[in-house]
Amino acid sequence: MKNTTLCYIKQNDKYLMLHRTKKSDDPNEGKWIGIGGHTEDGESPEECVLREVREETGLRLTEFRYRALITFVSDVYETEYMHLYTASAYDGRLINECNEGELQWVPVDQIMNLPMWEGDKLFLPCIMDESNGFFSMKLVYEGDRLVKHTLYEY
Repeated sequence: MKNTTLCYIKQNDKYLMLHRTKKSDDPNEGKWIGIGGHTEDGESPEECVLREVREETGLRLTEFRYRALITFVSDVYETEYMHLYTASAYDGRLINECNEGELQWVPVDQIMNLPMWEGDKLFLPCIMDESNGFFSMKLVYEGDRLVKHTLYEY
């Protein structure tokens, strides 16, 4: 089972999104996602999200919040625990070139219209409402199609 992180960085009424267009054999190809990646050996989810955001955006998070644990189950890919974060403050300048795809600040009211995983459209409203507490969600896919989801709120 693999562990990953994903962070949605908010600035005013926009979130920083990554349009995955540059890696070969990318399961996320063509989709819009947050910023993140795989944990390295010995790395905590918090250390991973800080490193991944820095590597992919040039930004250093100064305020971030652990929002959810998402369990992805697939008939194609390895089961994955994704540690989901939001961030509201950072230092640094956004880099011009990301080796994963194009970075773009997207208005909140346009995000749900972007091409993305079906499951992302389920958890994104939960994290965009900042009054929501921690939650867990299980997403079961057959290929690229979401066949079952379960939400656990705490």
